[in-house]
Amino acid sequence: MSTSLITGATAGIGHEYAVQLAARGDDLVLVARDSARLEQVADELRRAYQVEVEVLVADLVDRDDLARVEARLADRDRPVDLLVNNAGFGLKQRFLDNTADEETAMLEVLVTAVLRLSHAALRPMAERGHGGIINVSSVAAFLPRGTYSAAKAWVNSFSEWAHLEYGSRGVRVMALCPGFTKTEFHQRMDVKRGEGFMWLDVEFLVRTSLEDFDKGRAYSIPGAQYKTIVALTRAIPNRVLRLTQSVGRR
Repeated sequence: MSTSLITGATAGIGHEYAVQLAARGDDLVLVARDSARLEQVADELRRAYQVEVEVLVADLVDRDDLARVEARLADRDRPVDLLVNNAGFGLKQRFLDNTADEETAMLEVLVTAVLRLSHAALRPMAERGHGGIINVSSVAAFLPRGTYSAAKAWVNSFSEWAHLEYGSRGVRVMALCPGFTKTEFHQRMDVKRGEGFMWLDVEFLVRTSLEDFDKGRAYSIPGAQYKTIVALTRAIPNRVLRLTQSVGRR
């Protein structure tokens, strides 16, 4: 029996990971800030899939809360086989319209939490000779889009390095790079969600990412439209890419 720990597990991509991993038979450790919603999701998954579901209420900006999640990942007596670093948020306003504290809080979740939780998980995984990490990044990582883009670029670089560094020790690490996805992410930013071919269904997104992870890939970029965008970023100068500011935030 495998155990998967998912951050940001009560909504959007994180919730879909919980559903699909539970459907595979994984026991779950769900991490989020909202205690009531965590318990509701956990109860639904237990009843639907007959798996064990543990909940950890944690705000990943808070170092004490983050430390509790790190300790759970490092617990060799209750091994976690898959870590899904999904928790995240974006800021609607431009850099100088946000406070430095708001920008730092976003960085704490998008970068610091990914680093610290990966560090906690990798050691026991490498010792056992198996395990995996999926870091939810963004197509925005390939585009010049301010601090959100920069943070996700770090996630990509870190994930690719860890994929190469620990693959020989039986640990798979992959960056998932979604484009526009039909979740609550944009609603939480008070940004209107669009429709059309650029918007991915979250079930498709997560299913594709798990297939890519099972194949041992370093990156998962679901959707032909986003594979094309990423390919173009390697050939088009940044001054042109700045015209694509409306594309690629998950």
